[in-house]
Amino acid sequence: MTLSIDDIRAAAGRLAGHIERTPCRHSRTLSEITGAEVWVKFENLQFTAAYKERGALNTLLQLSDNERGRGVIAASAGNHSQGLAYHAARLGIPVTIVMPRGTPFVKVQQTRAHGAEVVIEGDNYDEASDVALKLCKARDLSFVHPFNDLQVMAGQGTVALEMFEDVPDLEVLPIPIGGGGLIAGCATVAKSLNAKVRIVGVEPAMYPSFTAKMRGVNGVTGTGGATIAEGIAVKQVGELSYAIARPLIDDVLLIEEPHFERAVALYCNVEKTVVEGAGAASLAALLAYPDQFRGKKVGLIVTGGNIDTRLLASVLTRELVREQRLVSLRIIGDDRPGLLATVSTVIGQMGGNIVEVAHNRLALDVPAKGAEFDIMIETRDAQHTQEIMDALRDRGYPPRAV
Repeated sequence: MTLSIDDIRAAAGRLAGHIERTPCRHSRTLSEITGAEVWVKFENLQFTAAYKERGALNTLLQLSDNERGRGVIAASAGNHSQGLAYHAARLGIPVTIVMPRGTPFVKVQQTRAHGAEVVIEGDNYDEASDVALKLCKARDLSFVHPFNDLQVMAGQGTVALEMFEDVPDLEVLPIPIGGGGLIAGCATVAKSLNAKVRIVGVEPAMYPSFTAKMRGVNGVTGTGGATIAEGIAVKQVGELSYAIARPLIDDVLLIEEPHFERAVALYCNVEKTVVEGAGAASLAALLAYPDQFRGKKVGLIVTGGNIDTRLLASVLTRELVREQRLVSLRIIGDDRPGLLATVSTVIGQMGGNIVEVAHNRLALDVPAKGAEFDIMIETRDAQHTQEIMDALRDRGYPPRAV
């Protein structure tokens, strides 16, 4: 079983007019930050905010009338389910989605809103997939795999087809790998158009399924964890998607969590666009391994934007802490009237903003006549933070960051 660029062009013909033809734009600021010439494909602008619509719809459009009448089923952590549910509803096809426990609420809610029957089972994608396969057999449904399917891969490959239409001279494509459907489709397009294009897979360090299979291990024991890139947190890559993608991939990079977080924050702050953890994986690769991309014309795919709002708020706040723009300072002084007012005045005069104050008189490492203050302040940057700390020290209240 093979996948060709002609299959992907045929998929593009089917999808035309049914999905968004998303923009691929040059980012001057991200280029300056990473040292690469960065072009961004905004697949988070699809109606369901993810590229997964492409593969799901390409499959649905090729079902027989009998298969459409019986309905379809899938297992998904979110984006495949939303794309499948949305387009199945448009086409009048019944759909059931099995989602693992821990799937972000926003994805569950949006999938149900598209009219799907949602079944919450399993602690991860693999367990949810087992449940979906049993239901598929019991109910005589058509199983629409999120990645290990040629029709799905062909649909996903249309992302790269559009990218090279817009930017024909792209040199490197770092592509997120979960089950392998996106990279299989996109690598097929890229290598068919220009064999010199470098294809780099990107995986969470917690879920190195593709990397493990390259080393002869099918399924990784001891993996897992609370990655924010849950959309590509798959313990076992698809057999078919692996067979198609592996000969076309030049390298696979493993990404630690802080790089995913920073990439999400950069897309929000620089591009003013909301991106989920997996959707930011390509940019995270540039941040983690800048030497591999410096000076190259790089195409990044924002694969999805379905991030829980509370998680997004946490990521953005953590980025402020990482950049020392949000710092908690501990000050120990005499417990007398006016101390906090004096400290607050110094911080205000230096242009800092006090976010929170905690006053502790019972800490045993503080004198009985003393008091301990933890003051969280917001500043412009790390240098500004240091200036405020120096000013407090000059006034006799030496702080330390906690």
